Amino acid sequence: MTIERHEPATTADERTMLEGWLDYHRQTLAWKCEGLTDAQLRTASVEPSELTLMGLVRHMAEVERFWFHEILLGEDLGVLYCSEEDRDGDFHFTEADTWDEARTTWQREIENARRNAAGFALNDVSKGRSRSGEPFNLRWIITHMIEEYARHNGHADLVRERVDGATGD
Repeated sequence: MTIERHEPATTADERTMLEGWLDYHRQTLAWKCEGLTDAQLRTASVEPSELTLMGLVRHMAEVERFWFHEILLGEDLGVLYCSEEDRDGDFHFTEADTWDEARTTWQREIENARRNAAGFALNDVSKGRSRSGEPFNLRWIITHMIEEYARHNGHADLVRERVDGATGD
């Protein structure tokens, strides 16, 4: 499978542009993982870091779930990989954990996020709140998700180059 990335139209309305940039960054992370083996996807950037491509995908599945379920809808579905005992559980995996499961979970959370966001206008306020009690509008959540992906895609660039030498924007 070849990942296609599509930059948003330069004259789109605000919502289309925000969702387009979020999808572009989602596609970028998928592209950085394309064509690698499970072992390569588990390869850390440099010691002592535990940063891996598979860990980044699992982390982003957690982030999608948090912002588009727990905060936007006010639903607490629980965490996928992390726990009170292991707050970085998304980067800690066993031999039983696979890339197929991580990718499938991430894609499911993205589809759930799209469906949940579709029921809100950009100015609509979340049903859930931050730890300090603040609500967020959907515009803030999408903008934050773009920032989150962009930052981690920079990490993915470095990890991918370490794994097999591949570079690219």
